[in-house]
Amino acid sequence: MSTAPPTPRRLLPALAAALALALGGCSEGTGTELALPEAEQVEAAYVYPGGLEARISGNVAEVRITQSSDQLRRGGRLWAKVGPYILLFTEPTFQLFEDYPGLAGVRVVTQLPDGTEVARATLAHDALTGVQWRRALNITGRARRDGTERVTLLEDLVEWGEEHAEFEYNPRYMQR
Repeated sequence: MSTAPPTPRRLLPALAAALALALGGCSEGTGTELALPEAEQVEAAYVYPGGLEARISGNVAEVRITQSSDQLRRGGRLWAKVGPYILLFTEPTFQLFEDYPGLAGVRVVTQLPDGTEVARATLAHDALTGVQWRRALNITGRARRDGTERVTLLEDLVEWGEEHAEFEYNPRYMQR
């Protein structure tokens, strides 16, 4: 058994084999793993009765929706807060994460028709487990269906959103 340190010449075959294995492993499957949706695919995923546009910013899909001024006047702070979550915690977001593992997050921004930002929320790809996704879809579905009559459902959605997403609200709409 030799006790001499390995020479670069003796290490070369082992390094070449390790490099080939590493490169071979990295090249397989990278197209699917890092795939991101096009903005048009994100827009097509969501159904929203109003202005909706999407763009890809790095590895985050950003969806901008228009919220009516009347809705904010009637609903105040609660409607300003709930806006992004109504779209964020839905089947289309879940499906985008399933179909595009390279997508790091989805951000929903609500704005007024004049472009004034009201609120934003970003959900990271791995923020929710499967059980939490089912809960999120249930909370959002109930809020969308019955939230006008039962305001507590909207409050539940806001609470869920604030617990699981990064959010920011325009202070102007939080004063009411």
